[in-house]
Amino acid sequence: MTRHHGWVLVALLALTAAGALLVPPIPQDPAYHDFADGRTLLGVPNALDVLSNLPFTVVGILGIAAVLGSRRVSFVEPSERRAYAVFFVGVLFTGLGSAYYHLAPDNDRLVWDRLPMTVAFMALLAAIVTERVGVREGTRLLVPFVTIGVGSVLQWHLTERAGAGDLRLYAVVQFLPLLVVPVLMGLYASRYTRGADIIGVVLLYGLAKVFELSDAVVFELGRLVSGHTLKHLSAAAATWWVLRMLTKRTPAGEPVNSSGSRGRP
Repeated sequence: MTRHHGWVLVALLALTAAGALLVPPIPQDPAYHDFADGRTLLGVPNALDVLSNLPFTVVGILGIAAVLGSRRVSFVEPSERRAYAVFFVGVLFTGLGSAYYHLAPDNDRLVWDRLPMTVAFMALLAAIVTERVGVREGTRLLVPFVTIGVGSVLQWHLTERAGAGDLRLYAVVQFLPLLVVPVLMGLYASRYTRGADIIGVVLLYGLAKVFELSDAVVFELGRLVSGHTLKHLSAAAATWWVLRMLTKRTPAGEPVNSSGSRGRP
């Protein structure tokens, strides 16, 4: 990482943290749990919001198998597998945790929805740092990143139970990768081909957030499916796009400097 590039990332992180501190504490809105589609199917309450988590579970299992055991996914250095393995474990448990939450939505169950999501977010960020900044840097950041993600959910949950809920740190963890990843892509070349596939991941996740905010609007269009159900499917498609990238890419074959870092001049 060059000094210039490093200061750009430090400034971005500092501005994000400062912006979060300037906002008053954000408690969880109780209305968040009131989803548009509460239909019961085959005895399953909120059925489509529950069942639409299945793709996360499938992609998680396929991703773990591909990263840890498939010859279709190759890495320049074995240690690079760790971040993606953690990512797909997070995806797997996102499907399970979100399904559990949607069976009977409340704050206590929401913890099990959000915990694995933050694991996936932060592990993917560590993987991208590994591929674009350096293997050493990304490997060292994996545990701190995931710890911060998990801590953001626990901090929200504990403050919520104390009657002073605060979602600010969780919001930073959720949206920071959307800010940092494009910057990393602009500053550093990838160690692999198909690096631009990450743009597709970001766009699909952005679409998922749009569906989430349009839950009732989408449902009222034909009362067939809600925005939240489509949110799950779009976010799961984003995780599948990561798996697709891994199975199709190859090492770029560009020279690396002695520190293991790679950057654009």
